[in-house]
Amino acid sequence: MEISELKGKRVMMAVSGGLDSCTITHWMKEQGAEVIGYTADLGQPDEGHIEDIRHRMLACGASEMILADLKEPISRAGLQLVQAQARYEGGYWNTTGIARHVVVAGMVPQMRQRGLKILGHGATGRGNDQVRFQLAAQMLDPQIQIYAPWRDPAFLEAFGGRKEMIDYCQGQGLPIRASHDQPYSTDANILGLTHEAGQLEALITPAQRVVPGMGVFPEKAPDQAERFAVHFERGLPVAINGRPVSPLQAMQQSNAIGGRHGIGIGLHTVENRFVGIKSRGVYEAPGMELLGQCYEFLLQLVLDRRARRVYTPLSSYIAEQVYQGYWFDTATQACWKMVEHFNQLATGTIEVSLYKGNVSFCAAREVPHSLYREDTASMEAVGDFDHQDSEGFLGVLGVSARVLNRAGQIPTQG
Repeated sequence: MEISELKGKRVMMAVSGGLDSCTITHWMKEQGAEVIGYTADLGQPDEGHIEDIRHRMLACGASEMILADLKEPISRAGLQLVQAQARYEGGYWNTTGIARHVVVAGMVPQMRQRGLKILGHGATGRGNDQVRFQLAAQMLDPQIQIYAPWRDPAFLEAFGGRKEMIDYCQGQGLPIRASHDQPYSTDANILGLTHEAGQLEALITPAQRVVPGMGVFPEKAPDQAERFAVHFERGLPVAINGRPVSPLQAMQQSNAIGGRHGIGIGLHTVENRFVGIKSRGVYEAPGMELLGQCYEFLLQLVLDRRARRVYTPLSSYIAEQVYQGYWFDTATQACWKMVEHFNQLATGTIEVSLYKGNVSFCAAREVPHSLYREDTASMEAVGDFDHQDSEGFLGVLGVSARVLNRAGQIPTQG
């Protein structure tokens, strides 16, 4: 869609209160469109007073401003990613990718209530977010049309980039916080921070260029290690250090504890965007990384090798689906059914030690479905594993080994 088609029409725009949101909202009003702003409170650590967004957007021309509390839904979605170990290339926990799906799921009911059919967003034409917004919205409601200013020739003619937007907002007296010398951009929610663009586009810029918003870099972490214990019930963290927690509390506490020890802070990765270009990001996700590593320690106890062969590619597939905007589609939903089955086994307490960015295993307790038994695994003469039984086992395996050689399938050695 183009702005010329929106004159006199109402559009619900996903806004953050940042430079793009302020510019787009004011410009769209100037062009004759009515903008209803929608901001999700996702526990953004870089937004001290979330209500300030409402005031900024109304000042920029929004006719209505919706501020929705989605901290609990995004925390639950983040824990699903932990359960699936759904890291994208290089270890990225999909913190921004999953946020777009959560936001759209919150927007669509609000649009239905108001009889709106046009959803707008400020994602660029080079990135993944434009795909996530559009696919998620149209999967949830096929009647929804998408307006993306960064794909509109009229908007692109008016605003070539950040400099032009800042000049425009300053000229209009709009309450923006951005400045010409801002070194990079940040997308934030309770699951993590994504830093990219600006100086970070140069690969000679180290990850330490960013100012961490959820903790400290490992080298700045305390010299004293800290113990952390989390109890999972069927895949969900229900207690931290012996105290009951909700999904939201689990994420908040894990962020605070992991962040101060540099866990998951400053991850550099150059990844493949869905649109086909490479991008560089520096990520923070202390709670996701901490809970994710604890969950992996638990999975090591309950999954046998056949289950692992199913689970491992499943993790990679889900990570890619979320990254590319397919959280709601049939394939992803089918995958979650498989993850839920594995979750039924994931009960137990994992205790770890945190020290300067590292998570070290300390203990596992109360794991009723554990396949690990000390007596069976022992190299000592204990338990019910008879070492002599391996004679027949190796004899059977040796049959195929000899056949491979006789069939000329083994390269000649020496």
